[in-house]
Amino acid sequence: MIKGILSLLINLLILLIFIHAIGSWIPKVRESKLYEVLDSLISPILNPIRRVLPSTGGFDFSPLVLLFILYLIKHLLRL
Repeated sequence: MIKGILSLLINLLILLIFIHAIGSWIPKVRESKLYEVLDSLISPILNPIRRVLPSTGGFDFSPLVLLFILYLIKHLLRL
């Protein structure tokens, strides 16, 4: 039961990260209220990774790193 809930939460976070990353490329989406809410949920998770990663000329690889970490957690916990 706990594994199922944890797996569901990680999968939901993965989906939100994908939506956040894709939405960041589209100006109309970035300006929407829904994206602001999503950004307020996802950015606090991404900011520590952004502080560690070096600047890469305008590309933000923090969502990719976070996705890797989440998939690693799922694999290690066998979810």
